[in-house]
Amino acid sequence: MKKLVDLISEDVKEAFIQKGYDEKYGIVTTSNRPDLCQYQCNGALSAAREYKKAPIVIAEDIVEVLKENSRFKEITAIMPGFINITLSDEFLAEYLNNMNREKDFGCEKDSAPKKIIIDYGGPNIAKPLHVGHMRSAVIGESLKRIFKFMGNEAIGDVHLGDWGTPMGLVIAELKRRKPDLIYFDESYTGEYPKEAPFTISELEEIYPAASAYSKENPEFREEAKQITYLMQNGHRGYMALWKHMQDVSVTDLKKIYEKLNVSFELWKKESDAQPYIPDMVKYFKDNGYARISDGALVVDVKEETDTKEIPPCMILKSDGATLYHTTDLATIVERMKLFNPDHILYITDKRQELYFETVFRCAKKTKLVNENTKLQFIGFGTMNGKDGKPFKTRDGGVLRLEYLIKMVTDEVYRKIMENRTMEEEEAKEVASKVGLAALKYGDLSNQASKDYVFDVERFTSFEGNTGPYILYTIVRIKSILEKFKQTGKTINPDSDILPAKSSTERELMLQITKFSDMIHAAYEELAPHRICQYIYDLADKFSSFYHETKIISEDYDDKRQASLILMISLVEGILLTCIDLLGFEAPDRM
Repeated sequence: MKKLVDLISEDVKEAFIQKGYDEKYGIVTTSNRPDLCQYQCNGALSAAREYKKAPIVIAEDIVEVLKENSRFKEITAIMPGFINITLSDEFLAEYLNNMNREKDFGCEKDSAPKKIIIDYGGPNIAKPLHVGHMRSAVIGESLKRIFKFMGNEAIGDVHLGDWGTPMGLVIAELKRRKPDLIYFDESYTGEYPKEAPFTISELEEIYPAASAYSKENPEFREEAKQITYLMQNGHRGYMALWKHMQDVSVTDLKKIYEKLNVSFELWKKESDAQPYIPDMVKYFKDNGYARISDGALVVDVKEETDTKEIPPCMILKSDGATLYHTTDLATIVERMKLFNPDHILYITDKRQELYFETVFRCAKKTKLVNENTKLQFIGFGTMNGKDGKPFKTRDGGVLRLEYLIKMVTDEVYRKIMENRTMEEEEAKEVASKVGLAALKYGDLSNQASKDYVFDVERFTSFEGNTGPYILYTIVRIKSILEKFKQTGKTINPDSDILPAKSSTERELMLQITKFSDMIHAAYEELAPHRICQYIYDLADKFSSFYHETKIISEDYDDKRQASLILMISLVEGILLTCIDLLGFEAPDRM
């Protein structure tokens, strides 16, 4: 089903052709002056130069052709050459009825669907998720859902950090605390226990302690490096502990991600890419892509057109050790071999832009990916406190993600219980859904690259541009539809949405029709904030319509009543679809 603006553009382009002008000037856009008209065409202003005519003359030519078109209630030429368009109520209602009958409200899917891998997790083994992990998870999950909605195969990869010095630090600290564990007995040849010798809480305490101790004790730091080396070269005891760290960490990570309503199709790890490194390095050397610089192996990625300094991509240090570049390039090799994706998307802190630029250039130059494989980076801004600095706990520490989720959920629960509209158990269940909406919407309503201020009071407000307000609108519609059911009336399957009877109804209808435009913009721009803006406007228009219209009224005939119920059901369906794309859901009541 074509977007409404495209249907109007077709008519206007045809009018330009009829009058001897190029159709390229017939592009229609949403009006930037909604007080004057709904849509506009500014093509006459551009065509004036080519055809050496006054813009108003060209605009009047077009209006003359279109003034009898039944799709337009009003079309006028305005100085110096604008074409202002207001649609007929009948055409608007017809478009809504078509949306109502079509799958996914008539939104056309990508004509060339792709296989896309989205790397949007990035947690580390033995470390808890903190607020810094939230944005990648929330943005990535939403983009994955948008990709799927548009017909693509989208695969989310958590990409665990599990292979570097932090693993050695944890094992070294464990050895310092519990030297008698059989994992440290070099003569032990039996099977190691299936149960880990630590809990997740202990594990998460061990790493920061080990990190701090290593800074004060160089010999401990060297021991951790040696343990890392031995582990990466197959030491039985260290490998067994490493496996325990993975199992314990992943179990806990999945619980937190589940609370965030984030799921990954792949739980791949840095270590999974290690087997690909030797052959990749050999390939770089054999094909002349890499050179030695101060003992290190590097690939030059600078291009003649660069206006800024682009460093070489370092593959191996002078001592032969690998780096993040090496692992990320090997991960690309692995992904190409296992999945052969059309598009690989990375979502991390925007400060890593140059790093990924270097990795992508290296992958392209060395032909690790196909010529048409798209490698893309989305960098997000920081979530700041009210002081404008990255969000911290009161004592200045990094807040764990599960505590952030709890903080928002508890605030929503407090507000619900203030009104005492439901029992405690139901209030807790509702608060978990509303709290998640508050947190995710508060994040996603901002452009990803921008920093934003986390304000728990504002995010959890049931008024204004917030997640709870969107959910409240959905719950209100559910309540109206339930009341309609209780009247005993039913909707005739042949019923239609009728032309608008008021300005607020018309405004609501217009907003509904912009669904496909919005989805395509969110998809093409990788911008979930487009969805947030749309549903806020839709909820706002519905609120105005609701306060002016008695939807459940005995005064309406059956056709009018059916029209109103069909229209608000359409609004509900669109809102539910959109919040699913954002990664949260609505309760039945609030």
